[in-house]
Amino acid sequence: MKAYTYIDNGRFELVEKPKPMILEPTDAIVRVTMSSICTSDLHIKHGSVPRAVPGITVGHEMVGIVEELGSEVQGFCKGDRVTVNVETFCGDCFYCKQGYVNNCTSPHGGWALGCRIDGGQTEYVRVPLAQQGLNHIPDGVSDEQALFVGDILATGFWAARISEISTDDTVLIIGAGPTGICALLCVMLKHPMRVIVCEKSEERRAFVKQHYPDVLLTTPEECSDFVMQHSDHGGADRVLEVAGGKDTFQLAWQCARPNAIVTVVALYDEPQVLPLPQMYGKNLTFKTGGVDGCDCEEILQLIKEGKIDTTPLITHRFPLERIAEAYEIFEQKRDGVIKVAITQ
Repeated sequence: MKAYTYIDNGRFELVEKPKPMILEPTDAIVRVTMSSICTSDLHIKHGSVPRAVPGITVGHEMVGIVEELGSEVQGFCKGDRVTVNVETFCGDCFYCKQGYVNNCTSPHGGWALGCRIDGGQTEYVRVPLAQQGLNHIPDGVSDEQALFVGDILATGFWAARISEISTDDTVLIIGAGPTGICALLCVMLKHPMRVIVCEKSEERRAFVKQHYPDVLLTTPEECSDFVMQHSDHGGADRVLEVAGGKDTFQLAWQCARPNAIVTVVALYDEPQVLPLPQMYGKNLTFKTGGVDGCDCEEILQLIKEGKIDTTPLITHRFPLERIAEAYEIFEQKRDGVIKVAITQ
């Protein structure tokens, strides 16, 4: 089968690999019907994910059909349509029982698929601990509607949940890339008083304006003044930093009011500085990633009910044979790309 593979720093290639097999009784084999490219894949490509293993098939955003099940996997049958969670988790350890599945202590726990073991930009994928890692796609929900459930939509949902948003809040979201938009969709479910999106790209600001006209828009250069003008207590009550830019972490805490919550969703290529003397007296609460992706069933139900729709994010579609071309467009942000769907 064809598999898009991390060869070494800066190089992915489409290579032939054998179809995966059941290795543990908790495994499942899923035939991938659709996958996507994530910015995290680019972090692997350029060496920013030290735990990524050369030789693995990349990709952790995928949906598919159950092909085979290990003897201990319950609740699924061959032929079921499923989402695949970016995180592998046992469901039994201390952290899983608290809902902190990103910190699962299983040897397979955490971000494994497409990082430490073969992922989903291929034809078939082995999913460890499949009973926790798979979710049924409801009838009437398409592959495109469900595509982001296991990763960026789970991330947005988690970020909105831990940000403790109320209906009185002004919420600032920094970054309107794919994860930022997913965070926006999930923040809107909380019905805050106002939502401000800060985004440097004119194209992406136009996308937000077209699809979410009630959202206020600003740029990084104008953000601080804009937030002060459009908030009631000297800054945003909640800030979600989803951009991961050179200066966006600093912008996030600077735009927060005293005693606000700042949720850091972004990944950074360089260490970030916490200037405590300048922060003194703001009494901020910081919450950081990664995502605890244990809300996928609830997210799928919200999609079925029409309360979340991420399909406008899919701007490009490519077959697996042309995945290198898809990566080029995604990495260079050409043709107004937001997300790319890879089909079989």
